[in-house]
Amino acid sequence: MGDTQRDLASGQLIQQNVAVLFPCMDKCNLRRNGFGSTQCIGCTACITACVQTNQPDMMTDEVAGWGWLPSNIRMVTLERAQRPVQILVQCQHCTDAPCVNTCPFGANYHDPETGLVKTDPSRCVGCNYCIASCPYDVRWSHPKTGLPMKCMGEGCQKLVADGQKPACVAACPMNARAFGDINDPTSDISRRIASSKTEKLLPHKGTKPNYFVVVSK
Repeated sequence: MGDTQRDLASGQLIQQNVAVLFPCMDKCNLRRNGFGSTQCIGCTACITACVQTNQPDMMTDEVAGWGWLPSNIRMVTLERAQRPVQILVQCQHCTDAPCVNTCPFGANYHDPETGLVKTDPSRCVGCNYCIASCPYDVRWSHPKTGLPMKCMGEGCQKLVADGQKPACVAACPMNARAFGDINDPTSDISRRIASSKTEKLLPHKGTKPNYFVVVSK
């Protein structure tokens, strides 16, 4: 059991059952997506869309240790509740990102235009320090290249650059995910956050995650 799963089991991930997850950044020029488990039916269309868009040649593979498709979205089960609760976790795009701080080659960095935590493959040597340092256990090593993978993948980055939604948001049949500018009060994601009570995942880790968990509306 990894640290993330241990924290979940001990109730340290969040204080209440999850209602909605919103990965959002605090900076003014950032756009983010979100996930609502009150609307989520567990179809995993978001996970499949992530693989199809970012790793289309790996649709029949699994991430070692995850037992799941090579997606940048990971399903985690919260066992401590009265009944098991499943939540979807992905890169938190932390302000104080351990993956950025531990990389000895500066391959992980904050995009100055979007604030997203990104990886420069030309500088990465595959040491996987970033994978080991991530308290959310949302990075994985590509079996062929050995490079660390995470949200957002190159496919989704291209979609967003073209003004489209990330694959997971576009694929959700229940509108459980949202994407937009958190500093635009008229955006869908801003309205959802404003009308909900939010928490953040593993705040005690000190990473300043930019992923909001809506625990009630």
